Amino acid sequence: MQENDVFERIGEQGIARVVAAFYRRVPQDDVLGPMYPPEDLEGAEQRLRDFLIYRFGGPQRYLEQRGHPRLRARHGRFAIDQRARDRWMQLMSLALGEAQLAADVEDVMKAFLDGIATVLMNRGQA
Repeated sequence: MQENDVFERIGEQGIARVVAAFYRRVPQDDVLGPMYPPEDLEGAEQRLRDFLIYRFGGPQRYLEQRGHPRLRARHGRFAIDQRARDRWMQLMSLALGEAQLAADVEDVMKAFLDGIATVLMNRGQA
């Protein structure tokens, strides 16, 4: 299965389920919660949802509204160390499980997200 097959298999609704399940966990998390301003939590959820929809083969709303992802530049203001990266993946893995996707879809998404989480690290150990 290819990354571009994800959208075809689960559509916007499947990606939205994953992202919503992730963001339900963020406000209570001691590591990630402080990185997400409560007044922008809904906006952060929309941006991630639109990015993943675009990245996995769906409509290009993210590009149309925000331009090139420039993920490292956009996340540079956040201290993302190994602990934050691992917690993000932990919450995302729980969200993927909650969304009850087919195993091959979950595997492709998890591999992509794991790589992105590592690329976004910009600090040493906490």
